[in-house]
Amino acid sequence: MRSALIVGTGLIGTSIALALSRSGVTVYLDDRDTTAVRTAEALGAGYLEPPPARVDLAVLAVPPAHVGAVLADCQRKGLARAYTDAASVKARPHDEIRAAGGDPGSYVGGHPLAGAERSGPLAARADLFEGRPWVLTPSPQTDRATLNQGLELISLCGGVPILMDTDAHDRAVALTSHAPHLVASMMAARLEEANSEYIRVSGQGLRDVTRIAGGDPALWSDILTANADAVADVLEAYAADLEQMISVLRAQRGDDEPAREKASAELEEMLRRGNRGHARVPDKRTSLPIEFIAVPVAVPDQPGALARLFSAVSAAGVNIEDVHIEHSLDKPRGLVELLVDVASVTIVRRLLDENGWAWQEEVPLV
Repeated sequence: MRSALIVGTGLIGTSIALALSRSGVTVYLDDRDTTAVRTAEALGAGYLEPPPARVDLAVLAVPPAHVGAVLADCQRKGLARAYTDAASVKARPHDEIRAAGGDPGSYVGGHPLAGAERSGPLAARADLFEGRPWVLTPSPQTDRATLNQGLELISLCGGVPILMDTDAHDRAVALTSHAPHLVASMMAARLEEANSEYIRVSGQGLRDVTRIAGGDPALWSDILTANADAVADVLEAYAADLEQMISVLRAQRGDDEPAREKASAELEEMLRRGNRGHARVPDKRTSLPIEFIAVPVAVPDQPGALARLFSAVSAAGVNIEDVHIEHSLDKPRGLVELLVDVASVTIVRRLLDENGWAWQEEVPLV
């Protein structure tokens, strides 16, 4: 990648621009907010001028509701050879791109899972994405060159690529990001008019639980609206647990000894479920499996072939942790290595056999 255009110079857009500039890519900046884009330029993120020619990749770091329209406008102007975005909701932008008359072949959805409590270009860092998951959601129409540009972007920013289906992505972030943010905001909202004496005795636990409630309300309103159904599903499950815990706690004050014992057991089990769930949350030491398997697959040099392969694997519920692509100019096919965790190898092999993909023996990587 030699050149890139970043549309939107908030925290994420400016951080991407800083990372690419650090890697030697010529970066151009665009934003309707003149203060933000001039700040990003002053930080050394790129140049505040129109690209003199088509760039290799345009990154749309705009809210989910604007991705479709911005992409269609950029494509009409012929600003880039390939396009991606950084929005945290993927199904809605894919639908709106088609509705706006955009070209799905030159677009691959993207979502870097990194951020900070502060927003805006002054909070940006070139190392924001290092070691962090970065989801790509190729559609069946996404061409191979576009997907390769998305993968190169992630590599240059130091991220870890994960390929997912759009709907699966949105359900995942509803559970792991969007619903938790809304719950943190609702908990923090209870403090708005709370007795000052109560606030004075707050501890680190309250700060931990409400930390993310400090996010930009306008941005988060847009995100939650774009992923409303999936977030509502998660909240319904929360509501069922809350109703159960309310009954359990009320029962503790009753005179029925067996009922109190039953309530105590249910309360302890909920807390243990919390322990088990917390243990599954990855950190930098455990976010990747200890052992990977590289499954080499021969992919025909045909439009959409690579996207079909990724979509099939994602539909089977397997995360592709990384991808290596080799293409021979004198052969009608390329070799793609899918890096998956060792527990998923059997599923991937069966899937490849069922769909007629030619694969070779796996190579273990530790």
